[in-house]
Amino acid sequence: MKHKLFVFSFIFLLLSLFSLNSSANGGLTDFSGNARLLEDFTGKGKWTIVMFWAHDCHVCNQEAHQYVDFHNRHKNKDAQVLGISLDGKAHKSDAEAFLKRHKVNFPGLIGEPDLVAGLFEELTDATWRGTPTFLVYNPKGELRAQQVGAVPVKLIEAFMEKESSSNK
Repeated sequence: MKHKLFVFSFIFLLLSLFSLNSSANGGLTDFSGNARLLEDFTGKGKWTIVMFWAHDCHVCNQEAHQYVDFHNRHKNKDAQVLGISLDGKAHKSDAEAFLKRHKVNFPGLIGEPDLVAGLFEELTDATWRGTPTFLVYNPKGELRAQQVGAVPVKLIEAFMEKESSSNK
């Protein structure tokens, strides 16, 4: 009986640790199912523009092309876009259709809506409002800005330029 209790306790401990790790990274995976961290993409010497989106977000569908264009202009120089879908497992195929429809070529992650919203709140100390939402990380990996709603890429570029020149 003691052995069964020990095994049960050990398994419960492992599941708890896994759950903590999943919530700490927002439960994010790439579209192949590999666990990923936001830190895998930030602090690599480039600005990272994180776009939180969902397949059924009207604004996300309208604006996706401008972030693809931004990524293409900047990816070999000073910035990249990282998309994070809140579609979760239930709507993964819809999220993949969004990526294909908009010819998204920047890195993408997916997570369950409540876990991704919790990650946003943990990172920003702000209440999650919905998609699209943006985070802007400087080349050192420091969160420098957050914005709910569509953000014209010209404003992102102006912000990057201003921040870069003030840090020289």
